[in-house]
Amino acid sequence: MIPGGEALYSPAFQVSLLLAVALGGYLLASRMNQSAVVGEILAGLVVGPSVLGLITYTDFVAALAELGAIIMLFVIGFEFNIRDLTNSTYGVIGFFGVLVPWVGGYIVAVEFGYSFSTAVVIGVALTATSIAITANVLREMGVLHTEVAKAIIGAAVIDDILSLIALSLSIELISGSLSFDTAVFLLIKQIGFIAIASLVGHYIISRWLHSFDKSPFARKYPEFIFIFAIMMAFLYASFAEFIGMSGIIGAFIAGVSFSQCISFKHSHSIKGGANYLYIIFASMFFVSLGVLVDLHHLTPHILIFALVLIAIAIITKLIGCGLSAKLMGMNTKDSLILGFGMVPRGEVAMIVGLMGLNMALIGQDIYIAILLMSLLTTIFTPIIYRGWLYKDLKKEGEPT
Repeated sequence: MIPGGEALYSPAFQVSLLLAVALGGYLLASRMNQSAVVGEILAGLVVGPSVLGLITYTDFVAALAELGAIIMLFVIGFEFNIRDLTNSTYGVIGFFGVLVPWVGGYIVAVEFGYSFSTAVVIGVALTATSIAITANVLREMGVLHTEVAKAIIGAAVIDDILSLIALSLSIELISGSLSFDTAVFLLIKQIGFIAIASLVGHYIISRWLHSFDKSPFARKYPEFIFIFAIMMAFLYASFAEFIGMSGIIGAFIAGVSFSQCISFKHSHSIKGGANYLYIIFASMFFVSLGVLVDLHHLTPHILIFALVLIAIAIITKLIGCGLSAKLMGMNTKDSLILGFGMVPRGEVAMIVGLMGLNMALIGQDIYIAILLMSLLTTIFTPIIYRGWLYKDLKKEGEPT
């Protein structure tokens, strides 16, 4: 062994390498005139097992990616308030944004000759929307404050909740133990968590933070409230995972809950401090999505299936979400912005695929197809936004 060679596998070097790749992703994105998200994912693909093999998706990289997703959604939550999550329009869009992709994915899998259990998992993998991806792109372009952006986030949160319920119900269905009582209990539990967590954060914790900011202790230790807020973000994420939801939903709810107290008179700004964490960890998160894919497992049959799956993934979200928005009174352009904004599957579909693989419901080939679908739909939306729907905002939407 080369003296000091173990340093190449140390956490310090791994973080340094991931950030170096992220910087390369920025340069690549600039050359392509695309979002930094696209560049970072493609850079991760190049340095990952698919091409150079410099970085593998180790437990450490996975942990950094999880931290990145949680911090991203916490910061993005600052842009919203509780009322944005109670809009009935978002609920309708989110519902059809789950139903149509689930049915579409199931039918395609059956037509390709896959078993019932495999088809069910593929259907579920198509349901969820990665709000981390779309929200980051909207934020990067400076349009996160618009009504259609709020509709995307609100519908995507509901979409993810329903997707996780669909996953739980599908597992019960495959095992033959699905019942009406189980479905109702899951729904009540997850909606109840969102309602209680939002109200506690907004009406109790936020008010206490404003009161605490006036204390001599806060003046002496201005960093205390910021540390407390970050702690709550991860605590909310943990509670969400405990009841079977995605941790990023919990972090988002924490951000929404604290959206009215992001700055104080004596204490450090929660939003300002979190933004610095966001810059670092979000970069590693997007690089990790590219690292996760290994194209060496592709076969001609799986490649064809993956391409069809990608097309279905895009079309079903446009129909389920975009068409729903249009029928509910949204104009054509905003309906398209919303529909395409719901297309990225990101880490949510990857998690569903990994669960299916670990439970022996799908094989390694289907897992690769789901990863490809997830990766390419993630890249698709930033390209469509910058190249078409927000083409006139290219210069104004540059990162600030």
